[in-house]
Amino acid sequence: MKKVGMVSLGCAKNRVDSENMLGMLREKGFEIVADPAEADVLFVNTCGFIEPAKEESIDAIFEMAQYKKAGKAKRLFVTGCLAQRYPEALMSEIPEIDGILGVADYARLFEMMEAAEGDARPCYTAQGARFLKTPRVLTTPGYSAYVKISDGCDNRCTYCAIPLIRGGYSSRPFDDIVAECRRLASEGVTELTLIAQDTSRYGCDLGDGHYQLPELLEAVSAIEGVHWVRVLYCYPDSTEDRLLDAIQRLPKVAPYLDLPLQHIDDDLLRRMNRRGTADWIRSRIAECKKRGITLRTTMIVGFPGETEAQFESLLDFVKWARFDRLGAFTYSAEEGTPAAVMPDQIDEDVKQRRLDDLMMLQQSISMEANQARVGETCEVLVDGYDDEEGRFYGRSLLEAPESDGCIWLSTDRDLTPGEYVRVRLTGADAYDLEGEVL
Repeated sequence: MKKVGMVSLGCAKNRVDSENMLGMLREKGFEIVADPAEADVLFVNTCGFIEPAKEESIDAIFEMAQYKKAGKAKRLFVTGCLAQRYPEALMSEIPEIDGILGVADYARLFEMMEAAEGDARPCYTAQGARFLKTPRVLTTPGYSAYVKISDGCDNRCTYCAIPLIRGGYSSRPFDDIVAECRRLASEGVTELTLIAQDTSRYGCDLGDGHYQLPELLEAVSAIEGVHWVRVLYCYPDSTEDRLLDAIQRLPKVAPYLDLPLQHIDDDLLRRMNRRGTADWIRSRIAECKKRGITLRTTMIVGFPGETEAQFESLLDFVKWARFDRLGAFTYSAEEGTPAAVMPDQIDEDVKQRRLDDLMMLQQSISMEANQARVGETCEVLVDGYDDEEGRFYGRSLLEAPESDGCIWLSTDRDLTPGEYVRVRLTGADAYDLEGEVL
């Protein structure tokens, strides 16, 4: 039996692709190992979203290539977004790579591996089957899983390379998603997180063309064994009241919305090619708050041409909106995107100063939001035990896995990861909460 190791980089959507590949390999009799030194075959599933992610992917490829010299590895395969975008450069610059598989060619996994047994260095980066009905090997804890509901993106934001890599928007068949969620629930998964580049558009290319995320949430939350359902990455203009109503109405669905906004200035939004206006964005936030929905967003600072006045308007907006969670990053010029050749690129030191100012503001807002929760009682999913802290920790419905803070738990009980407990919140800082298990 051959042993296979995999390095998976990038977003949760890429993680699902890795889990599908691992499932295919295990079904063919491969043993999955965590130590690359033990592997006969190595995979690096890459990210190519922004420059730091590309650099991390290249570093990982070079690191794994060393195991062809110092370890047991006979083959090194590179998959994912960086492989899709730069296959020729990777092949020519890194001769240790034995084969490349793009983001829509995972069905050709074994074809690639067989071709590499000869002298060929196969490279498959066509737009093939996007959604495979394959088993998965979860790399998340066994009680929590991501479920990808679509692939690609039609938004064409001027700063973003995802459409260049993943292609246009394609919804996964409704029944296939529900069937996978049922199977995951039957295997002990109780928390499902629905993900895509743009979840709120789900279904726009199916049936009569209307958005079907509310119906999907209804179907998934009705599955026996599913305890929590969460949805991430919604686009403002497709976040309809119907979706907000479903989130509010369905008890298993987290009252939580990840709504990446990027900015609030109308001129910048137009140059980013973001649909919707500042007024529409404010109306969405007001509707969410009316329904008691926790809001997470992402902002870009230093987009080409962003003035000090426009940045100040962003700070004023964040003060008004008081997001429960906010992440931000400095604009990165990505090859092949319209924004990369726009005039008035911003100096890196200005970008960093603006990022620091924004995150300092959000830190104070997050602190106040968390402190307002002290005294509440909530259900918490236990995630594990931290030896250094000497405490168990977990999350409520209002903390998404891997992106938000945690709740540190005080208890005399021996808790089990995956267990749900009632907790009274007793303390807070800007990112984490503390609570007593009842």
